[in-house]
Amino acid sequence: MTDRLTAAATQAALDRWLLTEAAARDRSDHTVTAYRGDVTAFLHFIGAHWGEAVAPAALVRLRQTDMRAFAASERGRGLGARSLARRMSGVRSFLRWISDREGLDLSAALSTRSAKYARSLPRPLTQDQARDTLERVADHGTPWMGARDVAVLTLLWGSGLRISEALALNGTDWPFAEGLVIRGKGGRERQVPVLPVARDAVARYLDLSPWGHRTDAPLFRGVRGGRLSAGTVEAAMRQARAALGLPASATPHALRHSFATHLLSAGGDLRTIQELLGHASLSTTQVYTGVDDARLMAVYRNAHPRG
Repeated sequence: MTDRLTAAATQAALDRWLLTEAAARDRSDHTVTAYRGDVTAFLHFIGAHWGEAVAPAALVRLRQTDMRAFAASERGRGLGARSLARRMSGVRSFLRWISDREGLDLSAALSTRSAKYARSLPRPLTQDQARDTLERVADHGTPWMGARDVAVLTLLWGSGLRISEALALNGTDWPFAEGLVIRGKGGRERQVPVLPVARDAVARYLDLSPWGHRTDAPLFRGVRGGRLSAGTVEAAMRQARAALGLPASATPHALRHSFATHLLSAGGDLRTIQELLGHASLSTTQVYTGVDDARLMAVYRNAHPRG
């Protein structure tokens, strides 16, 4: 989106900031790409708004009205409240960085209030729904593919992995010990437990797989032998939930939510669950307390004689 509305010096500053974020703050490639899109969209809008290319020194002209105009424009394009909040956070991070680096007073823009949004609660599967889903996924026309998809989904439910983390496993990671070291978002490493049922599921998949087990290949492989894609697992989950009459929220990621909520319901410690999920902040994990509270209230309303 870089064009005549973004001065070369501003683009160069953006590139330097992104390098800093990646190196000093260990941001993931996905986060850096998102930040680039956020700030580029902002600079493009401001350039069009002012009718001139936005040079670094010109940023001191930014006012709350400019920030609000950008936010209104993004909402008008259909950007959701949560996505807008993330976009504005990226823009403010860049403005704070360039303010410090260039000695610019950007306090007027930085004082703009963050966009508010109601964080939606995760929608986990119940234990019965999760079991039924795995049984349905196993019922595949090609047995080794069904076993493979079950193994992946069992790791999501049993170890709280993100689907990207499960699919990133390589042949060198097998056989699993009782714990598995996972490199997650932001390059953060954590150790997660691997239940016997998950080890058995992976072992069954490897026994049936035409590719077998090789240390120089991905652990989970597609029909042509390459690394299994998330889309393939998501498709298997879509077919299972349609057959079982589950809502659209029953995705592979919902099994990770199920891991957290089932642990919490059984008395799991929130800090421990944070570590197992690989959340950088406890506030991210605390959303699961809302899920558990909602479940408890539903039980109360259904069970109490005055409910």
